[in-house]
Amino acid sequence: MDWAAVMPRAPLWEVARVSADGAEPADLAMNRYADGEDAAFDEVYAALNGRLTAFLVRMVRSRTLAEDLVQETFLRMHRARGSFQRGARVVPWAYAIARNACVDHLRHKAVKRERPTDSESMPEPVAGPQSSGEQRLIARELAERVMDALERMPPNQREAFVLLRFEGLSVAEA
Repeated sequence: MDWAAVMPRAPLWEVARVSADGAEPADLAMNRYADGEDAAFDEVYAALNGRLTAFLVRMVRSRTLAEDLVQETFLRMHRARGSFQRGARVVPWAYAIARNACVDHLRHKAVKRERPTDSESMPEPVAGPQSSGEQRLIARELAERVMDALERMPPNQREAFVLLRFEGLSVAEA
């Protein structure tokens, strides 16, 4: 089964741009932001917002809650920017902060274990432009099954699976 055809990943243009020394533009922007260049935050935000939102939607199954957690993540990143290790990769650091924001939220709130009903709670499966209505329906049903299976996984296993498979992180980064 090709899960990549069913569940979208971060767009390639967000992960493929790497400088000559191996640092992604987001890494370089975070280095500047950590050194006090406030204008670099816009670059960090642009590079990470979509990826963090997709990760958190998969974790909490609610776009609204995920967007709130993304804002909390960026607030925590801002507060901790002085402790960011210059030269380190910002993506794993940001995912760790997002994960902690998610865990903190789930710990402090009694989360109902109901399936969200709004259509934004589940990522849209990827369907090619030549797909028939039946193929799109099959892809949607498969995506729902994947999301159900993810929901039944223990949170730490779900997080690891999402980071590795959907977000494209290495085992070391995850």
